[in-house]
Amino acid sequence: MIAHPLRFNLSFLIPVCLVATLGGFLFGFDTGVISGAIEPLTVKFALSGSMKGWVSGCVLVGCAFGVLLVGPVSDRFGRKQALFLAALLFLISAIGTAVAPSIACFVVFRVLGGFGIGVASISTPMYIAEITPAHLRGRLVAVNQIAIVTGLTLVYFVNYGIAQHGDQAWNNETSWRWMFASGLFPAALFAFLLVKIPESPRWLIEKKREHEARGILDRIAGPTFAEAEMDSIRSVLRQEQGTWRELMTRKLSRPLTIGILLAILQQVTGINVFMYFGTTLFKNISQSTGVDSGMIQQSLIGVAGIFFTVIAMAVVDRGGRKPLMFIGTAGMFFSLVAMGIMAQTMKDPGTAGTPMLLGIIIYLGCFSLSAGPIIWVILSEIYPTAVRGRALGLAVFCMWMADYAVTQTFPMMDKSIWLVEKFNHAFPFYIYAVFCLLLIALMFFVPETKGKSLEEIEQNWSKNQQPAGCPSI
Repeated sequence: MIAHPLRFNLSFLIPVCLVATLGGFLFGFDTGVISGAIEPLTVKFALSGSMKGWVSGCVLVGCAFGVLLVGPVSDRFGRKQALFLAALLFLISAIGTAVAPSIACFVVFRVLGGFGIGVASISTPMYIAEITPAHLRGRLVAVNQIAIVTGLTLVYFVNYGIAQHGDQAWNNETSWRWMFASGLFPAALFAFLLVKIPESPRWLIEKKREHEARGILDRIAGPTFAEAEMDSIRSVLRQEQGTWRELMTRKLSRPLTIGILLAILQQVTGINVFMYFGTTLFKNISQSTGVDSGMIQQSLIGVAGIFFTVIAMAVVDRGGRKPLMFIGTAGMFFSLVAMGIMAQTMKDPGTAGTPMLLGIIIYLGCFSLSAGPIIWVILSEIYPTAVRGRALGLAVFCMWMADYAVTQTFPMMDKSIWLVEKFNHAFPFYIYAVFCLLLIALMFFVPETKGKSLEEIEQNWSKNQQPAGCPSI
């Protein structure tokens, strides 16, 4: 590993990364829009509890299969072309869901939007990780998490503003169409700006387009840095074939297993229950019901998420990945247990509003400090260049399927007569708290990647050696 140069061209790096993070912004915007639309959709199409879960979660099925597509696409055609594909799918989905005449048609276009989210969820952090130097990588990949949370937060305000333009009948009939149509502008902007950014230099070197790669790396930090990076990338690529067979070899079994488990546990700790069903939750636990209470409090949650993600971005490359994960996940566990106790012991839901809101904000703050950005950073780092698209695709496929499982089962648990009688809506909080403990346990097996180049991380796995301070599994 070379000592990083004193002068990096941040005026080149930062705008490029910000354009890529529009994929993350649309990821958040398109997943979060359902929070304001699900209640009007439920009334409009007379959805049952299980159908409500499907309409909310069908996008995640699209996400899961989208990530399986993006691996081969990004490995063959490039990271930039994969981002273009995501932008196109976002555009089609925004139009289709806005004009859908039936719930079946709505689901089809929502699933297409899920394909776009799945593509963006891999391509954006992978692109940023491959174009940034080691000592900046954690912060710049974490910017993507800020973009995701910003998209989530902005769409809550957009939903709220749209819902104020008519009465309840208008909301049930029309407002949800405008909510989905609002994604047109950021999707079009994303597609336009992608024209201006370069391809990943690591992908270019893999495809023998070294002159282009050298030009990009030279712009990042000068010719000395460019030549050293190219030598490092070449030495790793010589040992890789970039196939599914290589991905399944014994030397990569450890990072593949760790990545999949991290991806699943990020979701089953319950984060998207608050993202997708926040409005519904607050209608259940607040004395004032309707659009105002749910959406205003959901917006407050989004702002808290941005604040804590900024903190994570500031310290991830200084304090390391693992300390943030241990601290944040422990905070998630305790806040979930506290929310469960409140939900179980407060017989009058109206009295739980403010304490529950505080518990959710603490939970989301801890998630935004740890599992939210840090797991994406780790996933973008631990796989070899030649198979990174496929490996990330497999891990994020599992992530989205876990997300779908949570989204589908939460309304069912929340409406279960037996569970409500026994736990008074507290049962889901306890389940998600148990998964937090499992995530803490898994982090003991994850190596610290702070300050290491992608090639150093790859070589560590390829030697099939145990990273220092990391127990065997």
